[in-house]
Amino acid sequence: MKSLMPYLKARTVEELWEYHTKLMQSYGFDRLIYAYTCFQSAQSLTNPEDALILTNYPSEYIEAYIGHGLFRDAPMMKWASRNVGAISWRYMWDDPDNTPLGATRRELMALNKRFGITCGYTISFPMAIKRSAAGIGLVARAGMTQNDVDALWEDKGEELEIINQVAHLAITQLPATGQSRILTPRQSEVLELVADGKSVRDIALLLGRKVATVDKHLRGARESLGVETTAQAVRKASVLNQIFIVDPGTQLS
Repeated sequence: MKSLMPYLKARTVEELWEYHTKLMQSYGFDRLIYAYTCFQSAQSLTNPEDALILTNYPSEYIEAYIGHGLFRDAPMMKWASRNVGAISWRYMWDDPDNTPLGATRRELMALNKRFGITCGYTISFPMAIKRSAAGIGLVARAGMTQNDVDALWEDKGEELEIINQVAHLAITQLPATGQSRILTPRQSEVLELVADGKSVRDIALLLGRKVATVDKHLRGARESLGVETTAQAVRKASVLNQIFIVDPGTQLS
């Protein structure tokens, strides 16, 4: 098996993702899309703004797939939200709901064909948190058929699942990609104190600030995270590793 140490030593999601994309490319998968959320409802897939999404897909594809909401009708996305394990894209268009092929799915099929996203494998990771889901789609490089991918998986599937599981676990321990600090240090601090059970008045006394100042920091945190309540802010900040952050240069004793 290829070395897993870079996953354990990575200090940023960017560093980890760069290594992972190169490693998957060495197996024949040159485009990846990973998503992780703790905000999935029982009725629908998550809002992309509430998910951590990593990909090296072309920006034009992502604008259509994510920005225009086509992902909600994507067979592999639906499968990953309901199952754990790995599945061949041979079954991509098998509809478990037996619904007619609507306009959105036809648009998605055309989009995938245009960008050569037709052969691959999807892995959905086991999650212990209710309403959470995480998975990765591995797209085979140009020239490979689904038969080639399935043969590769027969030989290397277990190895690939282990590597991607390690990558997933490492990602969930690092600050969110592209914006290591969504919150200011003070916003993180007050959310940490809320998470510890402190009231706004308690926090004001601890920090030597006015209650109105603490409220301002909490309001700023809610706005930065795109949520309505402080409880939601604490939860989302936790998912994105924006609170209780250990400085990578700090040694724990």
